[in-house]
Amino acid sequence: MSTEDYKPCPHFITDFTEFMESKYKRVVSWSVSRHSNGKSPSKRRKITVPTCGTCGIALVRPFVCLEKGCNYSGCWASSHIVEHLKEHGHLFGADINSGAVFCCACDDVVHNHALDRAQLECHLRAEEKRTLAKVPREPFKFWEPSGKAEQTTALEGTTPISCQGRRGLLNLGQTCYMNVILQSFVHNPLLRNHFLGDNHNHKLCKTQDCACCEMDKLYFEIYSDEPTPYGPVSFLATTWRKSQELAGYAQHDAHEFFITSLNHIHSNCKGSTNISCNCIVHSTFAGQLQSDVKCERCGNVTSTVDPILDVSLELKEKVLRDDKGNPVLSLGACLRKYTGPEKLGPKEYTCSKCAKGSNSASKRLSFRKLPPVLSFQFKRFEHKGSDKSASAKKLDSPVRIPASLDMMPFTTMVMKDNENENTGLPVMYHYELFAVINHEGQMDNGHYTNFARFDSQWYRFDDDKVTHASLGSCLKSTPYMCFYAKKHLEYKPHIKPTYIRTRESEAVRERELEREKEAARQKELEDALLATV
Repeated sequence: MSTEDYKPCPHFITDFTEFMESKYKRVVSWSVSRHSNGKSPSKRRKITVPTCGTCGIALVRPFVCLEKGCNYSGCWASSHIVEHLKEHGHLFGADINSGAVFCCACDDVVHNHALDRAQLECHLRAEEKRTLAKVPREPFKFWEPSGKAEQTTALEGTTPISCQGRRGLLNLGQTCYMNVILQSFVHNPLLRNHFLGDNHNHKLCKTQDCACCEMDKLYFEIYSDEPTPYGPVSFLATTWRKSQELAGYAQHDAHEFFITSLNHIHSNCKGSTNISCNCIVHSTFAGQLQSDVKCERCGNVTSTVDPILDVSLELKEKVLRDDKGNPVLSLGACLRKYTGPEKLGPKEYTCSKCAKGSNSASKRLSFRKLPPVLSFQFKRFEHKGSDKSASAKKLDSPVRIPASLDMMPFTTMVMKDNENENTGLPVMYHYELFAVINHEGQMDNGHYTNFARFDSQWYRFDDDKVTHASLGSCLKSTPYMCFYAKKHLEYKPHIKPTYIRTRESEAVRERELEREKEAARQKELEDALLATV
């Protein structure tokens, strides 16, 4: 169903009272606090588990009647909550885990921005309470238009544009690898908000071959009212000048262009540093991967933490079968293989404690810090031997990818199974799919296309051709890369940007040098006066 065909629930508009809204917030807040530590279910046993008022079973997914004076909770699987609403003439029931509201009169789930906002606020308040810091966390506030005169007058005389964000890109000569990456950038919510928020203006920047300027131009063109496809000529030329290995009209790998573009944007960002960088690239894609090597002889564990911008997954184990019985892979299976224990050879590891190489050493990877946007690449291009041009083939194994992804099982805190550590709200580990890149054909004559989500609609981009698609067709495609964005972002309002901290420390150092010079001049004057006496 398209957004144009959807009709809002008339009963919600007329019959959803303030008491129902207040009760909705209370039950959702209770559910959020109950699941505040998603890793430790033993800590949740102290809280009474709700039961169905009809069959009496413990409810994993409780539905609560929102009618005033009614304390009924029921199960959805056996339709007891629906039967209760119809029997007593009550209108609304709420799934306290997901925040969904069911309307008995419409026999459907209500879609309403006010409910989504109320549920989000409950999660944010719970997250703020569990955050322990020296500086109290600033309460999150939703943006509301103030209606001030200076803000309204600033919009006078402006021409509104559609801002559809669905514009095809011209193929400039085997540049489909670039087009799919640029479309994934355009539909990345964090990058979009950064560049559409005028955080980098290409008309004011004086840096030569600036990748951030090219990104700003790209968003300017994509979100203009021009319906014809756009040719990113200057983006391509800038990439050629900055990276000679991508120059020319030969076919290139989309993942290679992705990493190269991130490095170019990072190098041209304000406040870009090599340590604790908070530029838009690292604020969006940067995470941390922890490697734990355990010596089975003495039990010593050596841990190292490395930064990551994306995750590359192997396509070698077949663990599922489709409807026709053909073996297929899944993203979850690839992640379990990626984070599973791996035996090391005797020459691969020497224990620092017992100082011996052992055949019984194992290595395990886990996600120590998850980025706001997860980028996965499936290794479909296999090269046998040291020479990449020889014995190369493409792996066409189908991979099942989910629309929603829970990354909690693959984090370091969960894998270490430490009951004393609080992993926080489970919803903070949930991701939603927003873009998929596909490669069709073979290595020497292939073509890249991609799917991307705009609002709640999916579209397929094939260079300059943009067609409406569905989530189902996207999930059934054969992905080469896929991108997930966090459903709820953590915010840190008290952290100063790196470039401001650097500027302040340089100012302090300059003042200290001035004081030292002044002290030296005073000493020279005193020595001169003593010499005259």
